[in-house]
Amino acid sequence: MTPDEFVALLRDHWPRTLAELDPAAREELATALRRLADSTEPQAAQAALRTLRRILRALPDAHPVTRALRDGVRFAGTAGTAGTAGTADAPVLDRQPLLALLSSLHGPPPPDPVRARLLAAPALPADALGAATGNPGLIRLRHPELGDRYPLFQFEAGTGRPLPVVGVINRLLMADRDPWGAADWWLGGNRRLGGVPAELLGAVPDARLTLAARELVEGDH
Repeated sequence: MTPDEFVALLRDHWPRTLAELDPAAREELATALRRLADSTEPQAAQAALRTLRRILRALPDAHPVTRALRDGVRFAGTAGTAGTAGTADAPVLDRQPLLALLSSLHGPPPPDPVRARLLAAPALPADALGAATGNPGLIRLRHPELGDRYPLFQFEAGTGRPLPVVGVINRLLMADRDPWGAADWWLGGNRRLGGVPAELLGAVPDARLTLAARELVEGDH
């Protein structure tokens, strides 16, 4: 993957990427992007790309940009300059996409439609769970205004106890590391199951739900 291709990947997943970074990391990201856009020397461009890679390694494992980093982004992609064979060339870069990304870094992160949909689902606030807030088998979503929220489907109706099968599947989906991805699996349509997994709890065997999640995880490796 060349630097241009990597910038294109960032652009395609920009709202989700910004939402995963804290304000300090977004500021550092803006600085690195600006240095990359302004670079005229190969060393400066490569240094900016290395900084970008370091910042983005903080993203969850399931993030598409993280997968690209894990698979080996070739940051040394270069363009030759006529008559300069044997000299170091700067990475191939189209600066317009970089400038577009920079323009969106001012102010709060742009809304992510997937996150908005997940946050709209019924949920319990952290103060309603007590000690259960430390349960690694529960999905915890951070609402920008309401704080931590726990999707309601995870709990047994009338008792508030976490459903055992939900804990098993959440661990398979690594919900403690990528709660948004896990929530999207539960609250999105699933072709194999023929419905929304969260709505199928108690209606289909727990083993069938678990198998569908396991096949998804194993298919990613």
